[in-house]
Amino acid sequence: MTRMDRYILSRLLFATLMVLGVLIFVFIIIDFSENSDSFTDRGATLSEIWSDYYLNYIPEMIRLVAPMAVFVAVLLIAGQMSDRVELTAIKGAGVSLYRYMLPFMIFAFAVTGIISYLDGFVIPGANSDRIAFERQYLSRQSDRIDRNRLYRQETENTIITINYFDARSASAYRPRIVYFRDNKVYQVLEASRMEWQEETKTWRLIRPERRTFHETGFELFEAVEMDTTLNLRPRDVARTTSDIYQLTYPEIVDYIASLERSGVGGVDQPKVQFYGKLFYPFGTLVITLIGLGISTQRRKGGRGVLLGIGLIIIFFYLILMKLMEPFGSSGQLNPLVATASPHLLFLVISVFLIWRTPK
Repeated sequence: MTRMDRYILSRLLFATLMVLGVLIFVFIIIDFSENSDSFTDRGATLSEIWSDYYLNYIPEMIRLVAPMAVFVAVLLIAGQMSDRVELTAIKGAGVSLYRYMLPFMIFAFAVTGIISYLDGFVIPGANSDRIAFERQYLSRQSDRIDRNRLYRQETENTIITINYFDARSASAYRPRIVYFRDNKVYQVLEASRMEWQEETKTWRLIRPERRTFHETGFELFEAVEMDTTLNLRPRDVARTTSDIYQLTYPEIVDYIASLERSGVGGVDQPKVQFYGKLFYPFGTLVITLIGLGISTQRRKGGRGVLLGIGLIIIFFYLILMKLMEPFGSSGQLNPLVATASPHLLFLVISVFLIWRTPK
């Protein structure tokens, strides 16, 4: 690592942390001013607001604004080096543009890796606590996807219907499990309630009635309660729009596979959310290239013009990501295509800007 690399990396780190801190501080101030009345009306204490809400929100805020912070830092550092003719001196010393870009890209790769790790394994736990706080003190309506008359395909030959599921107690009311054999119903299991047992990972049926059919009639079995094992978990029944953001990457893969196995609809939406989580950190690399492409040439107006151009690019980048998501969630586009295409498009734009930059 040369002195130039250390110089650029140290300035990038300092600028990124400064921008990140300012953005997070501004976000907290705005959010608190908007929600202070709800906090007061619903009895949230200052300790709960800070420890259960904002401390758990900060990791998510870091994930959201870190790419923008890096982008602003690249614009400031690279633009300043261009204005001060430092870049000209570097080129005059025989250093190519691509070698000059290396510390910027190393920093962008490092931030991408950190964001990916946080998003995959650290932020989900914080999001769970934050979302629980929001449901208690902020949310005015539930984000449940399914509410009642739920249908799930437990196995290839088993169908479960549930009249209503209480997510808080993990209890299913009036469950009915129908077993098929040779395309015929051979057993029906009904209960007044079905409760999830976290310790044993089983379901406890309250007042179950099991009818086993045969050629001459059926056999009836009744009990006070009975435990049974199903390929069904509470999260497979009590689906919400925020499920994906509370799960780690391995848990998301298992969750989507479970939804597909149980035969529910609307699986494209969690897929779009998952792919969006995967691709979002790589936007740091793309906008770093864009920042280098527009800031390595001296422009009239100085850094103000650079920041203006950069913010416009970021705006259209984010807008395109949000515009493509509904097409993936509704099934009009493949979820992978819908989430990856904005990043690929702006990657092409960034490569074009670097290609046009004087070497």
